[in-house]
Amino acid sequence: MTKVKITKMQGCGNDFVILPQEELSKVDMPMNEIAKKLCDRHFGIGADGLIIPNNNILNTDIGWFFFNSDGSVAQMCGNGMRCFAKYVYNKRLVNSNKFTVSTLAGIITPEILEDGRVRVNMSNPILEPEKIPFLPNHNLNYKISVKNRIFEGNAISMGNPHFVIFIKDNEDLLNLAKIYGAEIENSAEFPEKTNVEFIKIKSYKKIELCVWERGCGITLACGTGACASVVAGILNGYLENSVDVKLLGGTVNVVWNGTPNKPEGDVFLTGHAEFVFDTEIDI
Repeated sequence: MTKVKITKMQGCGNDFVILPQEELSKVDMPMNEIAKKLCDRHFGIGADGLIIPNNNILNTDIGWFFFNSDGSVAQMCGNGMRCFAKYVYNKRLVNSNKFTVSTLAGIITPEILEDGRVRVNMSNPILEPEKIPFLPNHNLNYKISVKNRIFEGNAISMGNPHFVIFIKDNEDLLNLAKIYGAEIENSAEFPEKTNVEFIKIKSYKKIELCVWERGCGITLACGTGACASVVAGILNGYLENSVDVKLLGGTVNVVWNGTPNKPEGDVFLTGHAEFVFDTEIDI
């Protein structure tokens, strides 16, 4: 076994293990296996995902490797990006409070704000079914049948696929995610599986959200899910352009200036990112 140094961070309760690149070089194990071991909540540190900074990048200031707790690769993670941004800034792996990050979802630009929060330019939402990917030829208000219930949802990608479902105010968000999340994640319509969001609209400027994350299950927060949910709400005429999203673990703000007639423009996600602890562990 090899002892490695790690940092644990969280954003709205969405927690991550960060393994420095120099520590990774000590371990003779595939990164996805490292992720499963470190993220295990019984035999490891416990986290929703593993983040490894990647300094060997030419076209951006820095890059990352991101793995879900089950070892699968995720193209993007909004809460993870906020934690990553604060980590690399405080560790002086970047030279500015605003910088570019290479991800599988493209180039993402986070910025550390004066109040300590992190604002992330999450780039444009992806609405074309073939790019989400989503097999049906229309992605908004699509009806899907699971366990003898029909849900009407919106397939949107923020670099990773989401299925956004608006529900009635008298239903239980967490219970719906527990009952239906896994089956919707694995629905045939999504060839790469999907994240699933159940949402209550509280006003034009506020929603409540519970997410079933692809490769993780129910998590306390999901940044890309918050962004996809606000985009879906704006496209359906339910929301204004700046929305506070209340997740199980806290609240983030999402801004998108797109409209149903002009569904384009970058999405901005703002929220806190906090250090939990530094430690060493044998893997």
